[in-house]
This record gives sequence, structure tokens and C-alpha cells, in this order.
Amino acid sequence: MSTLLILGSKPEPALPAPGAIDAVACANASGRSAVRHGLPDPVITVMSAVLTSGHKAANDLALEALRGLRTGQLYIYPRPEAEGSALKRAWRELRRYRMHPWYFKRRLRALDYGFDEAIAWSRERYDALMRRLTGGDPAVAELMARKQPSTGVMALAIGLADGRFDRFVMSGFSFEITHAYAHNPLIDEAGSTRSKHTETDVAILRCLAGRHAGIFTTEPTVHDRAGLPFLPAPPREQGNRRDAAPLAAQGAS
Repeated sequence: MSTLLILGSKPEPALPAPGAIDAVACANASGRSAVRHGLPDPVITVMSAVLTSGHKAANDLALEALRGLRTGQLYIYPRPEAEGSALKRAWRELRRYRMHPWYFKRRLRALDYGFDEAIAWSRERYDALMRRLTGGDPAVAELMARKQPSTGVMALAIGLADGRFDRFVMSGFSFEITHAYAHNPLIDEAGSTRSKHTETDVAILRCLAGRHAGIFTTEPTVHDRAGLPFLPAPPREQGNRRDAAPLAAQGAS
């Protein structure tokens, strides 16, 4: 049985025992947590294209957290397509050039972030994958139309479809926008830590838990809210960390 750890960027993740996983998948900048906790380089990383948009300080912090890291497969997760007339859509897409795959890859290379393969599926292909895995559940489809799944839940979906793994453990998730690598300035702006993806993510995880055996979580919050079977984490060992200080403490803001 081959186990994939899906790692989010929640501070102080409850990690399974080192020998209990075979590979790691990351979401956005959770690769920094993987380094901090002595985990191997991820074989899969899903990143939102908005990280290189230049619109929010939170995205810039995530990019800085990626400096010097690497992954096997890099999945670039695009924003929903622009709406309106053909001319308006074309103009909006032109203005979004910083979120196009060519620009995204260039920014990561400038940060010395390495990847073996960059995969830039269309938004429809990502959505189709999730619809297939959730069996076309109408409630999930309705929620996805309102708000897309988070990169962490999409990383789980890609791991399920990958074929190399038959057991999945979600760690470092809390349905909040807190990050281990730095304080998220969006918390101050919104006055809340709640993720806008929460409702969609919870519905998807509940559906996946009922349809696919072998999905677990080490996080009590995810177990309680999304119904994933709980896998107790062993006592935390401090000696396996390669990067004990959060990125913010290193002056990378």
C-alpha cells in the first residue's frame, strides 16, 4: 500500500509518523512546511495562478516562501475564465498575463524554484476531474460554481487520479487562511481567518470520503467538519526539522 501525504500550510500540522508515508503532495507554499518538518520534496504541487498576479501581499509572501524549493509535477491551477462578450473576455485575459503559465513558470524560476514538469490544464479539465471523482454530485457542482475548491483539495483530487497511491492522509489543513511560513495579511483585511473555500471544500471532502476508501486526516478539525476518518498523529518530534524558524522570522516579508 502506497501512501500520499497531502500537506497544507496550517501552522504546526499534525503529521503522521515518518515511516507511514511514501510521498508528499503540497498546495501553494506548503512546501516550506515540508522542509521545516524534514519531509521529502513533494512529488505533486498544486499552485493557484493568482500567486503571480501581483495583486495582494499574501501572494508575494507565498512566492517568497517557495524560494529555493522544488517539486516533481507542478500543477498550475487557473482562475475561472473571464465572463462577458468575446471582446471583454479577450481584454480581461490580456490583463491577466501575470497569471498565464509562461509568466508563472518564469517567476518561479527567478526564485530558484525547481520542478520536473509543469502542467497547465484548462479550468474545465480541473473541474471535470473533480466532478468525476465526486460522481457528479449536484450539491458539490452547485458549490463549485460559486467558489472553486482550494489548491489543497485539488491536490487530493490529483493524487486520487494519479494511480500511484491507494492511501491518502491530509495534514496541515484547518479551513482557515493561516500559514506556517508567515502571517497572512488577508486576516487583518477581512477580520477573520475563515477560508472562502470552506463550504466547497467540506462538501467535496465529505463526498470523496463516501466514495473513495483510504482517505484519512490527522487534523481533528477536518475529521469533525468533513467526516474524513481520523488517523491520530504520533507525539511531535522536534529533531526532524531542517528549518525550525517560520519564514517571517527570517525577514522574508
